[in-house]
Parts: sequence; structure tokens; C-alpha cells
Amino acid sequence: MTSPQSDPAPQPPQGHTHAHTHSHGPAAPVSRHLRKVIAAVLIPFATAVVVGLIAFWPGGVPDHERTGVGFDRQTQDGKVVQVVKVDCADVNAAQVPPTGDTSTPAGREAVNEQEGECAKATIEVTSGEDKGRRFVEVVQPDAPRQLKEGQGVVVAYAPDAPRDLQYSVTDVNRKVPMALLAGIFALAVVLVGRMRGVMALVALAVSFAVLTLFILPAILQGSNPLVVAVIGSSAIMLAALYMCHGVTARTSVAVIGTLISLLLIGLLGSLFIGWASLSGNTDDNTGLIHGLYPDIDMSGLLLAGVIIGSLGVLDDVTVTQTSAVWELHQADPEMGWKGLYRAGIRIGRDHIASVVNTLVLAYAGAALPLLLLFSIAQSSVGTVANSELVAEEIVRTLVGSIGLVASVPVTTGLAALVVSADRTGPDGAQAATAAPARTGRGRRRKTG
Repeated sequence: MTSPQSDPAPQPPQGHTHAHTHSHGPAAPVSRHLRKVIAAVLIPFATAVVVGLIAFWPGGVPDHERTGVGFDRQTQDGKVVQVVKVDCADVNAAQVPPTGDTSTPAGREAVNEQEGECAKATIEVTSGEDKGRRFVEVVQPDAPRQLKEGQGVVVAYAPDAPRDLQYSVTDVNRKVPMALLAGIFALAVVLVGRMRGVMALVALAVSFAVLTLFILPAILQGSNPLVVAVIGSSAIMLAALYMCHGVTARTSVAVIGTLISLLLIGLLGSLFIGWASLSGNTDDNTGLIHGLYPDIDMSGLLLAGVIIGSLGVLDDVTVTQTSAVWELHQADPEMGWKGLYRAGIRIGRDHIASVVNTLVLAYAGAALPLLLLFSIAQSSVGTVANSELVAEEIVRTLVGSIGLVASVPVTTGLAALVVSADRTGPDGAQAATAAPARTGRGRRRKTG
């Protein structure tokens, strides 16, 4: 009679080694048959994405005549070489004298422009054909941006203006602090994430490449923004997930869950953007885009932004839920589909609460100046919500949140089905050799 204690000694260490491996990397604990089923779904999808990229590839941003408005200006780098304090009355002589009434913002500004101390800055152009050319910029005392010597600035060039007025300061040059912050971010990611962090940075670069080389130029070329966003988001999703998490069944389940959620977001977004009559043309920037490229569907552009904006958070949710189900299966291989799903959903509920709150606060933070204006005007909540500017953010937030909430049960169910359907072994080659050993042990226990 053979007891369970008489099993071959190497078996427990093998099981321990397998569990240790999965705790450090996303190996695929599914049979070869299930991997073939997943591949049968994902390969046609990936092929369709590649075909879409080729079919809609724009080949660059279309040319247009500069308007000199907003961001559509010719700009060069500049440097403040000298700042001299002068009386505002000497440099604002052409302005209407103030009435002395300082009870209004306009009155206070007029008084400051006549009685305050202004800054007379000499700016030198440091790039372009006019490199070395200097011009004078007068900065009012109440201007939000004050200039100082040695400061880098961005200057706008208006070729049709009189020579003395062709250049003007439009912004401060922030390239150095921005580059330093990006370097600190990359260093932190690599130090903490190591090779996985490196791959995450590479995936981030790929995402920016798809956005700047495909999505934006294709929309400017007149392609349907929704179609372009779906193709581009799918390409970003495939590259980011597989590069960061490996080409495994676990990652593939996360990809499928993300895809289903994106489709839901696209359908809901299309329905409610149309139903709420959101034009997508709500500020100076979107108005300028529409003026330069009148053929662009601005409401479609709004929907494309909803899809792309939701993708990053969706990736996080689907990967986390899939990994949770995989680890639950590793901890208890005998747990069935229902048990895995229930345990995964319990984890997902906490994830849903935090992610939805994150989305709402992110959009509220971005629209904070606008919300302050409504507060100043003492507008009612209904009035604020009904305005198109706020309604866009509400629809964007709610549609994205619905997709995120739906991604939890969808992805958890898919992952539970995949891992519970596998009863032959952890992965391909091991499954073939491990199954007979377990069957043999099962027979010995049964006969005992």
C-alpha cells in the first residue's frame, strides 16, 4: 500500500520552484490548446490593426498658411539680455489717461499702466535666420509674467508686421526644467522597475510615436477621428502590454479585456456625444483647429480623445485583474471558475473605487480654472453642468468610468475561464510531462 508520503521527493521542490517563478514574472499557466484559442482571436485582431495603420497612414502633417493666431505662429528662441525699470507713463504715452477709478479691474489696470513702474526688457533672438537681432519688450507692472536678465524666452515672429513690431515675447523657455524632470522620471522608473521599467519607457516612446506620427496627422488629413483613434489605440495597447508584460496568455487575456472595454466606451461615447449635441468646438484652440481644417469632425475628435484618454487607465485595470486571477489560481489550483471569479471581483471592487475617483479628480483638476469662474459667477449646479464646456468633461468622465467599471467583471471573467479551463499543467512542455506524474499519484492514492 502506497501512502501520500511515499511520493517522489523531487515533486515538492518542483512545485515550489514553479510558484516562485510566477511570483517574479508573467509566465503563462495555460495549456497549448488554450494558447492556440487565444492566438486565433488575437492574431486576426493584430493583423487588422496593422492593415488599418497602413491604410490610414498619413505621411505627415498637411501644409497650411500660418495665421499668426494662438499656437499657429512662427516662433524662435530668445534671451533677455537687459531689464531696465522705467515709469509706465513714459512708455504708455499713447494710452488713454486713467479716470482714477480703481473700484474695477479695468480701472486699476489703467492706473497702474500710467502711474506704476514698468520693465523695459531687451530681447535677443537666439535661433533662426534673425539670430542676434534685438528688440524691446515693455512689461506692465500687473502682467502675470515678469522678465529677468538671462532668462530664456519664446518669441513669436510676424513677417507682415512693421520691422520694429515683428518680434514679441509669447512665453518663457521651459525646456531645461522639463527635460530635467523627464530625466528624473526615467531614472526613477529604471531604478525601481529595472528591466521592466526600461520596457515601460520603450512602450511609452512607442505610444508617443503612434500619437504624433499616426493619430494626429491622420486626423489632420481628414480621416475619421473615431476610426483613427480606435486603430491607434489598439496599436498602442498591443505594443505597451506585450512589451511591458511579455507575450503570454496572461497578457493576451488583458488585451482582450481592454479591447472589449474600449469598444463599449466607443459605443457609449458616440451615443451620448450625439445625444447631448456636443460639438467639440468649445475654446480658442478647437476653434482655431476648425478654422484651419474645416473638414475635421470636431465631435468625432472629442470621441477620439475619450477613447485615447481612457486607454491608459484601462491597461492598468485589466492587467491588475488578470494578474490577480492568475495568482489566485497559483495559490489554489483546485479553485473553480466561480471561485476565481468571486475572489477576483472582490479585488476588483477596491480597484474600481480608486480608479473612478482618480478619473473624476483628474478631470476636475484640469477644469479647475473654469469651475472657479462659474463659482465667481454664482451659477447653479444645473447651469454649470449644462454648459458645453463642463458637459464635455462630464460625458468624458462618465463614459470612461463606465468602461473602466465594466472592464473589471469582463476581464476577471475571461481570466477565470482561461485558467480554470486548464487542467493539464502550468505551461506547454511542463504540462506534457507533469500530467502523467499527477495522474500516477492520483492512481496510487486511489488504490491506497
